[in-house]
Amino acid sequence: MTTLSLVMAPNPIFKQTASNVGDVDDSIRTLCADMLETLYAERGIGIAAPMVGVLKRVIAIDLQEEGIRAPLVCINPQITNISTDTQKHEEASLCFPGIRAEIERPGALELTYLDTSGKSQSLQADGWLATVIQHEMEYLDGRTFLDNLSKLKRDRLIKKMLKDIKHAQACGDPHCGHDHH
Repeated sequence: MTTLSLVMAPNPIFKQTASNVGDVDDSIRTLCADMLETLYAERGIGIAAPMVGVLKRVIAIDLQEEGIRAPLVCINPQITNISTDTQKHEEASLCFPGIRAEIERPGALELTYLDTSGKSQSLQADGWLATVIQHEMEYLDGRTFLDNLSKLKRDRLIKKMLKDIKHAQACGDPHCGHDHH
């Protein structure tokens, strides 16, 4: 398995629609394994193929509840039903470093997808898992979590992210938390 490079925002790939996967072959299984490896290396809980520069309809999620790995890989995921009840969670993204926002989404959903064997699966999800699935699936449709915000709030967050990145580059440490004004 290989750790893939994340595509960092802003990038036009986040406005593009991912293509359906035809055959679940070895190249797709390798992509899925590499996406999981990247997810763990970056200490995330969800990743979509466009986040690593691949415009294919693949997401990988692992909430790692109680520190236990339980990966869920969905190829060509489709939400078949969604609840009218909503929930709010603070969301962030590996590709949008240093920013987060509270997003309201449906609280439960039903999902169909192909697993890495190419078999059709279905899943009912609610709570945090439902939120993460919706968050990752947006990347497949040329959207990100920030598209759920007003233009003013979205622009403000992106400006903050770019400023933080610029300051981190100025000191030479991409993980620096110091304020270099």
